[in-house]
Amino acid sequence: MGFQQENCKKETKNCTTGDTDIIIVGAGVAGSALAYTLGKDGWRVHVIERDLSEPDRIVGEFLHPVGYLKLIELGLEDCVNEIDAQRVFGYVFYKDGKSIKVPYPLKFQSDVSGITLNNGRFVQRMREKAKSLPNVRLEQGTVTSLLEEKGTVKGVIYKTKFAKENTAYAPLTIVDIPSCSVGFVLERCELPIPNYGHIIFADPSSMAFYSISSTKIRCLVDVPGQKLPDVSNGQMTHFLRTVAAPQVPPELHAAFIAAIDKGNIRTMPNRIMPAAANPTPGALLMGDAFNSRHSIIAGGMAVALSDIVLLRDLLRPLHNLNDASSVCRYLESFYLLRKPVASTINTIAGALYKVYGASPDPIRKEIQQLCFDYLSLGSMFSSGPVTLFSGPSPPWMIVLCSFAVGIYGVGRLLLPFPSPKRVWIAARMILLGLSIVIPIIKAEGVRQMFFPVTVPAYYRAPPVNEDP
Repeated sequence: MGFQQENCKKETKNCTTGDTDIIIVGAGVAGSALAYTLGKDGWRVHVIERDLSEPDRIVGEFLHPVGYLKLIELGLEDCVNEIDAQRVFGYVFYKDGKSIKVPYPLKFQSDVSGITLNNGRFVQRMREKAKSLPNVRLEQGTVTSLLEEKGTVKGVIYKTKFAKENTAYAPLTIVDIPSCSVGFVLERCELPIPNYGHIIFADPSSMAFYSISSTKIRCLVDVPGQKLPDVSNGQMTHFLRTVAAPQVPPELHAAFIAAIDKGNIRTMPNRIMPAAANPTPGALLMGDAFNSRHSIIAGGMAVALSDIVLLRDLLRPLHNLNDASSVCRYLESFYLLRKPVASTINTIAGALYKVYGASPDPIRKEIQQLCFDYLSLGSMFSSGPVTLFSGPSPPWMIVLCSFAVGIYGVGRLLLPFPSPKRVWIAARMILLGLSIVIPIIKAEGVRQMFFPVTVPAYYRAPPVNEDP
């Protein structure tokens, strides 16, 4: 889990016992939203956050319609008010100087759309809302280890902001650790198409632009390779100027160069981590501590908020959490029931990153062009793929979209008259496409994604317990 585990010593000084049902480690998007949600349901929640000042992060800024719907369901939709959040109605995709506008295929009420926002302001609004509940306690401190007794997590050891070591006990500890990315802010410019996210399928990797306020545009540049160019010695600036800048849309080019010259370039590595169901009695992983994906489609907040809605619903029938082993067995269903939203977003994000990542393979470049041309067809051809991460979509939609793209690609290669070379290219494209999608689906779990009713955890019933 990222923390040292120690034996539980009930004699430890400065410990809180019996007055907390749930400890949440981290008060980012997932942690603060979860604290409010569980507190509203009557659980006594203790949140421990390393730094309660306004975060300054370059991720957690794009909320797809499915995520906004979950925010409404949690009663947190007012947290996007008064922070200069911007509505998003779809994407604009760029490749080789050409562009495609793809609106979200929204089937909701007129006020539902995607949202882009300043992460720090958004998190602070949710923290304030959580703190407004009398049974939620937010404390600044750094968790150093989980307390474990006979295989069950009993709580945490943490240091307060005054470096005083404390111990907190609770029947359930939830860990939320943030993810990372790369980017900087463009100022005094406008997107080519307002209220749309802009993704550039560039060489050697992708870039994304979206508004985080009425005056600022976030730029994320995916830099390939294990080692990032160094910011301090000018390597990153050189890469952005010589490789990325020539592929930026003309409307954003001057602001892009100005942002590079300003020098406030943030570099943090992406992580891709499939969700693994390894439940520990007394503990639960949430957010990017448990499952992270590439940031190319910005699906992290949608997944986190969907997980919170699910966990809230699973905990509602319980009167207490004292029987850790029974609660742990019951919450195995959480890892399965989250699959429809989480696995769909994880798979499409992973596949897009693999397709448009840096590669000298000419067949991969053929697939890149194929996907772009497929989106260019418009109508259901473009709305289908975007639906996968903009609204609740069953996992089988991934198979359907992949099959449709494959048929289109093979058809345009072999019609009207196939040649041996074209047949060979078509075969290699199919094999490469399968080699991209299948490992991602296997990592998510084929049975769990497509046949969840065959998994015993799907039928877990709430443990029978009584009020203490």
